[in-house]
Amino acid sequence: MTFADHLVIAPIVLPTVAAGLMLMLDGRSRNALAAINLISTFALLAIAITLAATAASGEPGTAIRTYRLGDWPAQFGIVLVSDRLSSLMLVLTATLACAALVFSLARWHGVGPYFHPFFQFLLMGLNGAFLTGDVFNLFVFFEVLLAASYGLALYGSGYARVRAGLHYIAINLVASLIFLIGASLIYGSAGTLNMADLAVRVAELGPRDRALLEAGASILGVVFLVKAAMWPLGFWLPGTYAAAGAPVAALFAIMTKVGIYAVLRLGSILTGPETEGSVMFGAGWLTAGGAATIVFAMLGLLASQELGKLAGYAVVISSGTLLAVIGAGDPALVGPALFYLVSSTLAISAFFLLIELVERGRTRVDDVLAVTLEAYGLEGEEEPGEDGDSGIAVPAILAVLGVAFVLCGVLLAGLPPLSGFVAKFAILAAAIGRGEAGVSPDAWLLLVVLLLSGFVTLFAVVRGGMRSFWGPIEREVPHVRIVELAPIAALLFLCVVLTVKAEPAMRFMQATAADLRGSKAYSGAVLAEPVPPPAPPREGGSR
Repeated sequence: MTFADHLVIAPIVLPTVAAGLMLMLDGRSRNALAAINLISTFALLAIAITLAATAASGEPGTAIRTYRLGDWPAQFGIVLVSDRLSSLMLVLTATLACAALVFSLARWHGVGPYFHPFFQFLLMGLNGAFLTGDVFNLFVFFEVLLAASYGLALYGSGYARVRAGLHYIAINLVASLIFLIGASLIYGSAGTLNMADLAVRVAELGPRDRALLEAGASILGVVFLVKAAMWPLGFWLPGTYAAAGAPVAALFAIMTKVGIYAVLRLGSILTGPETEGSVMFGAGWLTAGGAATIVFAMLGLLASQELGKLAGYAVVISSGTLLAVIGAGDPALVGPALFYLVSSTLAISAFFLLIELVERGRTRVDDVLAVTLEAYGLEGEEEPGEDGDSGIAVPAILAVLGVAFVLCGVLLAGLPPLSGFVAKFAILAAAIGRGEAGVSPDAWLLLVVLLLSGFVTLFAVVRGGMRSFWGPIEREVPHVRIVELAPIAALLFLCVVLTVKAEPAMRFMQATAADLRGSKAYSGAVLAEPVPPPAPPREGGSR
């Protein structure tokens, strides 16, 4: 096994070791904790980019790298799998983590002693969920990332944060119980939880076992859709994300994409190798649920007066769009959907960080003047940095924040010329042009909900921007540090790069979609027996 093969497990081992080292320090030196966190997180980004570059260098279906713990056969041991999709999610996770961590160094990391260990444990759970090759370890990594997210969701003070965090914990505990039930049904019917082995055995199941397998897969789908915040299962998300600290909410932008990833991965596997390129498992439900999720989020955007809630509903719109597109059943739509996933996640993460700076200069009077402003119970909360030592008043800072706000709005609404428009245009072009006998009803549904959600998002963002930047009362100039501006600028710059390099990026996404259709290639790469080491020569020669 080469050094490159060991990189597959590095995104799990590195944050685990870093978090353990931080716990040994017990919060005695926050500078040391921050240094360990920075080194580990940026090293994760470098490893993820290396894995993605390795995956991109192969042909569709061949860019799969596996890691078998203990060199056990994949059917019996723990196996990690790195392909285009998992490496793409690793790069996106590490990018958001770097931005959120750098932003937190100005204020948030000093609120309590365990921010940095929680941060690394969350990364370990996310990376493990993207790399694992079996359903049971997917559950294990889900629990790790959820346990860390509980601590981060409650990180800070205030009644609203505790209330939203407790709702979030209760819902996910129920989802974890349901996960075990679904996994048990799948194992009872197929006799395996390894994803590659499962893809092979699906075709061999009889009608009764196939029905039991589909029942278990449907239960698992409910769990994944809770994570993806599909209506009516995602009512918890806007309040939780709005109440969380800015760097926490920015990193949580990737959390719903874990559910999307699981739907993509298992949905393509459960169709079986004999039906490559066919409609994904549960596609009809995904389309209907995605459209309903978009409608629910649009109503939430129109009713929201707080920027944090607005960003939360933008996350829900992103998830609903992805579910509706994936459920349309056309493999040609998966590539544009992945492009949209990356663009929307980067934009939403930047928006959460930006809201922290925009709201910093607002006064209580501004909220009183907004007659329709909702009461979220945020009065009396103590946020870090309120002692006035949060930065300096940068000249023209409001203009800088205003430009960033406009860019976020353009990206979230899908307006030209940025990557949000490129993603939606590619989705609609593939949906409308796929049928020779005319535009299908699913394509019309996608056209209506995508265009309408863009208009509603634009209206909500413009309304929030007018209240924040052009209110009738003179506002204070917010005190901002460079380490707070730099992550926002970096995320928006990546969206611009994604726009300029849309063609090679889309080629990578299309190749990733092709990998998902090639369940035979996935199973062959994962289930290939490890080559045993050569036997040592016997002393005295052979007999």
